[in-house]
Amino acid sequence: MRTPKRSILWVTMLLLVLAAMEGGAEAAPKTLIKMATLAPTGSAWDKALKGMGAEWRRVTGGEVTLRIYAGGIAGDDSDVVRKMRIGQLDAAGVTIVGLTEIHRSFEAFGIPLLFDSWEELEGVLDELEPYYRQQLESQGFVLLNWAHGGWAHLFSAKPVRTVADLKKVKLFVTAGDDRRVQWWKNNGFQPRALAVTDILTGLQTGMINALVSTPLVTMSMQWYRRIPYMHNLPLGPLLGANVITRRTWNRLPEASRKGLMAAAQELEERIFENISADDAEAVRLMEERGLTVVESADEAEWRRQIRRFANDMRGGMVPADAFDLMISARDKVRASLAAAALAEAGP
Repeated sequence: MRTPKRSILWVTMLLLVLAAMEGGAEAAPKTLIKMATLAPTGSAWDKALKGMGAEWRRVTGGEVTLRIYAGGIAGDDSDVVRKMRIGQLDAAGVTIVGLTEIHRSFEAFGIPLLFDSWEELEGVLDELEPYYRQQLESQGFVLLNWAHGGWAHLFSAKPVRTVADLKKVKLFVTAGDDRRVQWWKNNGFQPRALAVTDILTGLQTGMINALVSTPLVTMSMQWYRRIPYMHNLPLGPLLGANVITRRTWNRLPEASRKGLMAAAQELEERIFENISADDAEAVRLMEERGLTVVESADEAEWRRQIRRFANDMRGGMVPADAFDLMISARDKVRASLAAAALAEAGP
């Protein structure tokens, strides 16, 4: 019995489709990790993450591919944490805002004037990393590495030299942080709560005209064109982290996890090595384009006001136990650094 030509045609097409599917399966990565970040496409952070992704692909023999959604296209920190929880995203580079969405203890890193140097920050991270890893683990996340955006300053559309000047500006505050917003209002300031992804629009429309950010972030986001005055007092480091869901981490080849984590740690070391110089270079470049660094009229008054704000954070904005743990670790590291400096100086 002869097979009809139409049947032969359908069998041939089916075989071609199956062959194509088989070849595609061999070419495609076995595990695709979708990772979001607010860092702009092409920025130092975006390039660093892509470098980590290339290393992940290498150490797994092509089994793991990291796809980066940069520039906030997946939403702000709150959005990406929610999307990780429901499985739409696997990983993210988040600021303290996002980390706090995962566990409130991370609010302690937002205490202003907490650190005097990068060395203090690094020491505290070493001291408290086991604690913070545990907090992330309890919520279903794995810490890949710490990330840094530089040292934060106040940027504004007009010079702000006194605390009284600060009370006249419309200050950006992260949306959803109701305790912080209320503190500012209760103390005579004008906070404006927005999503981070809405900052540029807020600056363009005049909804906000001041914010706390780092030189490197402010230049990368081009915000300085709208807020070309930077107060000289450094408020503290802008800390973040790259995290991945425990669900996704457990899907990765067990034999490769050590290499994957090593690549993540290498990224952290590179950022730490360069961040101070990158921050200073960002100030220089912005000054060439019109940025003015504003000297405080009364730095002692600024510090009194900021320390009052920091102290009021305990038990409200920051859980009391997390606040006390952070201060204790900072004091321990500070004493150790002072003793080391004294020993180096000699008799």
